[in-house]
Amino acid sequence: MAEMHDKVGKLLADLNPAQKEAASFGDGPLIIVAGAGTGKTKTLASRVAYLISSGVDPQRILLLTFTRRAAEEMLKRADSLISRIGRSTGKVWSGTFHAIANKILRIYAGQAGLPEEFTIMDQTDSEDLMDFVRNELDLDKTNSRFPKKGTCLAIYSRKMNSNDSLENVIKDHFPWCIEWKDRLSSLYQAYIDSKLDQNVLDYDDLLIFWDHLLDDPDNSQYLESQFDHILVDEYQDTNFIQSDILRKLRRINKNITVVGDDAQAIYSFRSATIRNMLDFPKHFPGASIITLEENYRSIQAILNTSNILISQAPEHYSKSLFSRRKTGGKPELVICMDESFQDNAVIERVLKRREEGISLNRQAVLFRAASHSASLEIALARHKIPFIKYGGLRFLETSHIKDLIAVLRITENPKDERGWFRVLQLIKGVGPQTAADVIEHVKLAGYNPLSFPSFKASPDVRAGLVRLYDYFSSVYGKNLNPLFIIEHALIFYEPLLQENYDNPDQRLSDIQQLAGLSSGYQTLSYFLADLILDPPMFTSDIAGKPVLDEDYLVLSTIHSAKGLEWNCVYIIHAADGWIPSDLSAGSGQELDEELRLLYVAMTRAKDYLSVLYPKKHYLKPKTRSDNHIYGQLSRFLNEEVIETMIEIYEGKTERSEIKAAKINTALNIRDKLKESFR
Repeated sequence: MAEMHDKVGKLLADLNPAQKEAASFGDGPLIIVAGAGTGKTKTLASRVAYLISSGVDPQRILLLTFTRRAAEEMLKRADSLISRIGRSTGKVWSGTFHAIANKILRIYAGQAGLPEEFTIMDQTDSEDLMDFVRNELDLDKTNSRFPKKGTCLAIYSRKMNSNDSLENVIKDHFPWCIEWKDRLSSLYQAYIDSKLDQNVLDYDDLLIFWDHLLDDPDNSQYLESQFDHILVDEYQDTNFIQSDILRKLRRINKNITVVGDDAQAIYSFRSATIRNMLDFPKHFPGASIITLEENYRSIQAILNTSNILISQAPEHYSKSLFSRRKTGGKPELVICMDESFQDNAVIERVLKRREEGISLNRQAVLFRAASHSASLEIALARHKIPFIKYGGLRFLETSHIKDLIAVLRITENPKDERGWFRVLQLIKGVGPQTAADVIEHVKLAGYNPLSFPSFKASPDVRAGLVRLYDYFSSVYGKNLNPLFIIEHALIFYEPLLQENYDNPDQRLSDIQQLAGLSSGYQTLSYFLADLILDPPMFTSDIAGKPVLDEDYLVLSTIHSAKGLEWNCVYIIHAADGWIPSDLSAGSGQELDEELRLLYVAMTRAKDYLSVLYPKKHYLKPKTRSDNHIYGQLSRFLNEEVIETMIEIYEGKTERSEIKAAKINTALNIRDKLKESFR
């Protein structure tokens, strides 16, 4: 026993005292308040290893993260630790909230009132179905402007994830839609019916159905009993429903560990709420709090500025980040006469650091909104400095990938009418009306995808339908692995790809990558679910690639930069109206989040931090007009923050002109969902 105790102790030998205390914590609720760069991943992975090495069955541990890659990284680290004592993470339940929800709903579909073969729609498909229902209800024919499908879905999603009333959601976030509240309520009830009639769920439904499944005492007690310990990463990014699920899973057993940083809660637009972090001790009485403050990323000078900045937050966990890295100078506050001076100041510093040995891709320019880099992009191109910009079209949003996924969706779930609608219209001669007629024909045949031969169609259409029939004859009703199904789907789809798209060879290469991803899956349902819940990004996730150069400067919104780090960070447009955004300054809560956003940006920097503020902003390109406005320095950069920085002036501007703005501080879940809109 003593020998095993010594081995377990060695697992934690590389941790600092606070990390070790968190990793070896005993039973009960625990919140680990992990400041930026303090090694939260290492700590949580060590806790998983500690629990298993202490005798906890890996199958009775639930690890919830926000990306599949984060879960894989943690288990990889934990495995590396416990392999030293002959243990393994084995079959730990790990993954994103939505992936675990999908897994549970597949197992307990009957209890949730769902068919086992349900499929999951991505956001685009959900918007299309919302639009279809919207048109069915003639809401597109109103005398005044009814919200478009994207807005309708955004309202629905925020209401479902926040558990707030529809009226409050509209008033607080979509006030221009308040006159449509009653009609939106009817739309959402019809949308729920349409989804469930077609055996499809949208992204939000996975959490909603899991949450409602736990409302039943028997279901709740049974599912709670399956896990001895629950661990949650990035707790500051959870929404109300996710927190509610966790509370229902820990009614009796109180072993829950969450890791997060309230100072990095910046996703309220996704319905995340900082209240889950701040109210954790209320939700789980008797909770212990362990704070990680030693930062392994930034020099102390950057942390001094960041600490003072975030101390302005009216409600937060008390922490002061420190670093043993003492070298390096103070962060810069660069006050520029206008945007062109700001662009030149960034380029000058980027090239200077490059000459000092810091490659371009170890430097990043961060900004509040994607449009804020427009002027800089032109200047970079003029100076022939290659760059990439985070954003752009994602892999699953490309038309050819969505086509193939639609084929796979109707293979898994023939009731998926939106999938049918997309696939059928790929065939030459098939328009919306013919597609609707074919869908009705299949529906009358009990959604039998082999019912095509009896459909009357023109020769051109029939030829395409015969090829679709041949595909279904090869795969439908057979227990085949996804790779085999995709190979057969390509026999049907490749001629359509050649016919309907430019650059078919490149698109075919994307599809082959998709086929390669499927090789590790045994069932089509799990492959499709993982694609939607944790999609691959590939190079399509960046807006542009550097040309003929392996090195490139990174441009990124602050939201996209969360979790990343660079040696040099340049934050541009640190002016009121930009940071904080004038669109997010309507309430104290919104301003608090804007403050946290600037904090996140600052704490991405390891060695050098420059915050740039242009006093003058041109309303049109300067070469065409001299119309401009003057801005104030961001209200968050008060005198106390500025004292920790070096002030530099670019252009004709004086210290006396610089002034920060004033701070303003089997359940019938279907009916339950519809009832919330009545």
